[in-house]
Amino acid sequence: MSTRTGGRQAMSELKLRRLLEHNARLKDDLARPRVRVSEASASLIRYCKTTKDHLVPSVWGPVGKSEDPYGQSSGGKCCTVQ
Repeated sequence: MSTRTGGRQAMSELKLRRLLEHNARLKDDLARPRVRVSEASASLIRYCKTTKDHLVPSVWGPVGKSEDPYGQSSGGKCCTVQ
């Protein structure tokens, strides 16, 4: 009969430990800094308006050869072998 009590106690301790770990994770989540959706969306819109994307010429207009980071280099070679 003592083995049953010991098994129940071990199971209860395991459940308690899991609950304490889960509680600690929830406290960590609660302590994480939050940003309001309105602030995040305003920041994203501001970034999209100010950051020029060379892959979308329909929005930003044609890109000059010297400004295009994805264009060929001015060395005349199309690839480099190392």
